[in-house]
Amino acid sequence: MNQTLLLTGILAGFNAGQALSAAPFVKEKKAPNVVFIIADDLGYGDLSCYGQEKFQTPNIDRLALEGMRFTQCYSGTTVSAPSRASLMTGLHTGHSPIRGNKGVKPEGDMSLPAGINSIFQVFKNAGYTTGCFGKWGLGAPDAEGDPNKQGVDDFFGYNGQLQAHNYYADHLWDNGKRVELTGNYNGGFGSYTQDLIHERALQFLDENQDKSFFLFLPYVLPHAELIVPEDSIIQKFRGKYPEKPFKGCDAGPMFRNGGYCSQKEPHATFAAMIYRLDVYVGQVVEKLKELGLYENTIVVFCSDNGPHKEGGADPDFFNSNGIFRGYKRDVYEGGIRVPFIVAWPDVIRQGKTDFMCSFWDMLPTFAQLTGVKIKNHIDGISLMPLLTGKGKQKKQDHFYFEFHEGGGRQALRKGDWKLIRLNVSKDENKIKTELYNLAADPSEVHDLAAERPDKVQELLTILNTEHVYDPNWPLLKKERQKVKKNN
Repeated sequence: MNQTLLLTGILAGFNAGQALSAAPFVKEKKAPNVVFIIADDLGYGDLSCYGQEKFQTPNIDRLALEGMRFTQCYSGTTVSAPSRASLMTGLHTGHSPIRGNKGVKPEGDMSLPAGINSIFQVFKNAGYTTGCFGKWGLGAPDAEGDPNKQGVDDFFGYNGQLQAHNYYADHLWDNGKRVELTGNYNGGFGSYTQDLIHERALQFLDENQDKSFFLFLPYVLPHAELIVPEDSIIQKFRGKYPEKPFKGCDAGPMFRNGGYCSQKEPHATFAAMIYRLDVYVGQVVEKLKELGLYENTIVVFCSDNGPHKEGGADPDFFNSNGIFRGYKRDVYEGGIRVPFIVAWPDVIRQGKTDFMCSFWDMLPTFAQLTGVKIKNHIDGISLMPLLTGKGKQKKQDHFYFEFHEGGGRQALRKGDWKLIRLNVSKDENKIKTELYNLAADPSEVHDLAAERPDKVQELLTILNTEHVYDPNWPLLKKERQKVKKNN
């Protein structure tokens, strides 16, 4: 599919607001395919099937109707790289080899180590072809965390997170080859990178339709910067909302002639970005149907963490975190509770579930799906019994999270209770402990720490055991002092 045809299809999808009709045939079944779509900084309330009222996401909503929609799913943590590392490795951030966003020069991020359990390795061991199109952020080019060294057969997109901040970047990576996008610098806008990445994803489906495949789609939308092409989609939202221009418009290379400057109408741009993502989802589903693959494909949709506030984004206006407190970088529910949808026609039960799960449950789920045994320790449990209604579903005893910025933050949920610890990287007298009952207070308004010291101590004991010291990721003050002394 060339770029002109792709753009025509995208705009047609914008106008229709929905996917096309299903293909009239189904291919002979083989091992089930998996398409895993992850949005970047999409809040719990940013989809209409999760309560968004200021715009619609019809294709994702349809996926939710056809599958299982989770209301208590947790990301790995509250920012991108460690959240995705938990997804990939089946380990929470107290055990994961990547616990924060840490870039390396000249380009890329701290690497997943060689030989670690990963979702890609699970599928490779099961004989699947694997593809990843979008933002990687788990290892620099040619380092041990390079996607092609982590079980990815076909990669196209951003290697590093910093580069992914620019939707009109000057280059992308095609496996190990750097592809220059010369039209995106010194000559105005050239190619909107998300369209290029999406085109390669659809091409992967065409090329691998006769194989069992795992397709991972970490789209960057709606991560800041807020910017979209100047096409008919922005017209759909322009003038629809009250707008306050964001200071800095036209200041810098990202705002050039030929593209739409989000700072002039940031609300319209944000809605347009998510709507564009919704159309991408619809086109992926339609391609699966066109190829006769949909009936034998598991489609997952989620976000990596809560909504951001950078670059003119306004999560309060859109109620992006729903009823939950907090945003990206918070360990309150708004920073870590995410939309999560799984669909597989005639296999996965339809409807809403309040079953508590997390990103680190994905690896054991796919291991059970494919029959691959996991040798080393992981923190997750398989969700296959819940999804299929076959067998007894285990439950996690508790969920642990940590975040290494903002003074150091930890959270632990056990049942209805949630413990939060703030400023854990500072002196003991600056640490703040909070306790919430999420069943009675899902918005985390009423701190019960002073009233329930017994519950605080119970959860604190678990929290302290879940955090394992890693010299690459010192969290507590004593750990940071130890690293400083050793260096």
